[in-house]
Amino acid sequence: MTKEQTPEQRRGDGLIATNRKAKRDFHILETYQCGISLLGPEVKSLRLKHVSIDEAFARTDGDQLTLYGMHIKPYEFSRGEVDPDRSRVLLAHKKEILEMSKHLEERGVTLIPIRLDFVRGMVKVTIGVGRGKKQYDKRDDIKKRDANRDIARALKQRNR
Repeated sequence: MTKEQTPEQRRGDGLIATNRKAKRDFHILETYQCGISLLGPEVKSLRLKHVSIDEAFARTDGDQLTLYGMHIKPYEFSRGEVDPDRSRVLLAHKKEILEMSKHLEERGVTLIPIRLDFVRGMVKVTIGVGRGKKQYDKRDDIKKRDANRDIARALKQRNR
């Protein structure tokens, strides 16, 4: 028996990639969802999840938002050559771009891609305004996570 697919599953909607380093290394202050300008072979490669956004960051150039450092592996069957590390234009409202550029004026703040997904067949990037964590902030997060894990383990044993 085959399970019937929903239109979203047929279209390939859903998560493509996440940036796990973003939440570990930055305090995320605010998030925005933007479109991204891509070429055909790049979209096909994204459907196969051949992408890395771990080293990527975004900048505002006047009234334009650009994503740098995102690596999309070239699609195997494409005819033309596409640079896998080229900068890509992000599509956002002018008001959102102005808000992001105001955040970037602060010291220690950067724009980081948090996740990449297909939404109704279109590629969307969730951009986070992040402030870098210090080493002691990272240690505090580890302590909290370990404490929560111990509490959950104790509750699980108690409920048996």
